[in-house]
Amino acid sequence: MQPNNSFSIYMNIKSYIFSVTVILAGTQIGTSQSTANANSDFELLKVNNKSVSASEFKYVYNKNNNVGAYTDKSVRDYMQMYIKFRLKVTEAEVQGRDTTKAFIEELKGYRKQLAQPYLTEKSVTENLIKEAYDRMMEEVNASHILIRVSPDADPADSLAAYNKILDIRKKATAGQDFQQLARTYSEDPSAQANGGNLGYFTALQMIYPFETMAYSTQIGQISPVFRTKFGYHILKTEGRRKSQGEIRSAHIMVKYTAGTNPDDSITAINKINEIYKKLKQEADWNTVCNDFSDDLSSKAKGGELPTFSTGQMLPSFEEACFKLQYPTQISEPFQTPYGFHIVKLLEKKPMPSYKELESALRSKVGKDSRSELSKSFFIARLKRDYKFTEKSKAIKYALSLADTNLFYKKWTYSPSAKNLDNPIFTLINKTFTVRQFLDYAKANQKVRTKTTPAYYMNMLYKDFVNESLTQYEEANLDKYEEYRMLVKEYRDGILLFQLMENKVWTKAIEDTTGLKTYFETNKQKYMWKERAECTIYNCKNDFVANTLKAMLAEKYFEVDYEKIGRLTFEKGKSTPKPAEQKILDEMVNIMGRDKNYFIELSSSGELNELPKSKKSLSKDRLTAITKYLTSKGIDSTRIIKINLGDKKPSPNSTVENKFVNYRIVSKSNTVLQKMFNDKGALSIQIKQGKIQRGDEPILDSVPWKPGTQTVQKNERTYIIVIDNVLPPNPKSFEEARGQVISDYQAQLEEDWVNELRQKYPVVINEENLKKIIK
Repeated sequence: MQPNNSFSIYMNIKSYIFSVTVILAGTQIGTSQSTANANSDFELLKVNNKSVSASEFKYVYNKNNNVGAYTDKSVRDYMQMYIKFRLKVTEAEVQGRDTTKAFIEELKGYRKQLAQPYLTEKSVTENLIKEAYDRMMEEVNASHILIRVSPDADPADSLAAYNKILDIRKKATAGQDFQQLARTYSEDPSAQANGGNLGYFTALQMIYPFETMAYSTQIGQISPVFRTKFGYHILKTEGRRKSQGEIRSAHIMVKYTAGTNPDDSITAINKINEIYKKLKQEADWNTVCNDFSDDLSSKAKGGELPTFSTGQMLPSFEEACFKLQYPTQISEPFQTPYGFHIVKLLEKKPMPSYKELESALRSKVGKDSRSELSKSFFIARLKRDYKFTEKSKAIKYALSLADTNLFYKKWTYSPSAKNLDNPIFTLINKTFTVRQFLDYAKANQKVRTKTTPAYYMNMLYKDFVNESLTQYEEANLDKYEEYRMLVKEYRDGILLFQLMENKVWTKAIEDTTGLKTYFETNKQKYMWKERAECTIYNCKNDFVANTLKAMLAEKYFEVDYEKIGRLTFEKGKSTPKPAEQKILDEMVNIMGRDKNYFIELSSSGELNELPKSKKSLSKDRLTAITKYLTSKGIDSTRIIKINLGDKKPSPNSTVENKFVNYRIVSKSNTVLQKMFNDKGALSIQIKQGKIQRGDEPILDSVPWKPGTQTVQKNERTYIIVIDNVLPPNPKSFEEARGQVISDYQAQLEEDWVNELRQKYPVVINEENLKKIIK
């Protein structure tokens, strides 16, 4: 591994196993390309007497270099990396790691994953992706009527459902009201409420046959009868419009469910109207949302909702959102089944380009019902390619063995029955028997109702044919060079990972003695450059910078968003009035919110002019407050008491101080940054620590000497406080640990590869190598 990559690869094991970064010691993967040709299958290399062809080398070379860039230097340099890789894989094979059960199972799983793109009809899939995008440019409003029938229903039941929907269609085309027909006949539970109307939707939001019929039917027309997995449908296209794109919005909700207590309805309406009134008076949206919204999942983030497009929210909610024209515009209150809402527009986005959506569409199409179309074309192609031939007598015999036990997962057959080994269908060079199908039916039967045994057995036979063809194709995928090479990469990657983990990664981390010895031997490699102990305040403007400077001039600055107040005492008493208990408890709450807070206690301005006897009373009062705070878990080091002996008391003073003032203060940059940024995002950014020369350009732009300096850059003001300048000095082992581990891994790997070179002979066919150098 390259020195800087080894540890990160170890820490991200599974994500790196099969990248060529691991396989070829740190090189970067490019786009996979098939490179072999008829003239490239000659021997290029032998490792431990095992031949490596030119086609295999060129395949991995082209994945990590510019295709066609076969210069003498690049090919020879890459050959040395490739030899290291092959030596490691050879060692794993010699150790028998490729024969373990765990290895075989892991590779089997990855073969399955790699096979998936080859088990569909690619041209059909590409067309489906493009079709989905084209349809997404438009939105369709449709109403439908459904008569339910299950996909595996008996043909007689399917026919009855078909005739019923056909009769309804006749009524619709004769002019009867479609919505009324839906309410009367549709078996979609929502039809009673919506008259069969589904609102506007776009591609990939309905099952594919329904979507296709909706996009194929003209506005105002009734579709032909069509079937989905839910049953038979007819639909009426109510309208079409251009895609509204995507929208990002926020909302405030007052929860109310229609049909519940009428008083609750009045309360909810009054509440949402009062909220709307506040917003129209320019109250802060986020504050109002946090205080009053009943949507607990969004109120803390200003009511913001995930980005959505047509068909992903309730129609009434979508309508209110898409009506808004510009960011920050808010809607009037409106109602949905969840309650009353006010919506604020954050952003409208147009329909993304095909290139932007292609990857997401590919994933969705693969999971969508339209993928069945691609699979059916795939199966049809396999039947042609492999000369699929059925044996009708054998099929008839197999179906005749079905009985009602199939419906209860109890069906079986006699293993000694006749004709079980007769072919039921054949491929080019493989025969499938009746017995194989019956074994499949026995293993895959499920509880079923509303069908006949023969029909269900016929469905199982079709599934058996499809699975058998798919498995046969999967077993022969090595005919595709790209697949074959990918599987080999994964195989070698698993082996390499196992060995690298044992020989390099884990060993380098766990070998503490070896690590420290390596560090001591190579200390000169691990040096700090000149460093400044400093704090850099990146301020929005001069006003912020000047305000900040004034605060930094004080030992403690006042936390201006926390309460400042006073405690009142009875004359001559050292404990606060009972009514002041709430103030004491508020002190405790404030201090508990942030450990960077301190509390400063002092008497009023007359304190330093009090006679000695009164000063003693004031000290007692401060002590009493301190005692209470510490009893509530506030550390005494966080309590600051103003020194009472700074001035001599006036001999004529008779004033008694009845108050103890308190304020919340801090010296934390974290608190300071929050205070400023609460008033305006990015008002200040603070960076503090030991910063190495060259790591921070703004620091490098000022003289490195203790003190405070101000710099203007990119319309911002920087206050740079340098406390100390440290000369170059060695890093400690702990400071250099990450880099030491990486370097030690590289050393272990280099030593190991040298051992492997001695162990396994490597022979490069120089004459053939020259054939691929251009």
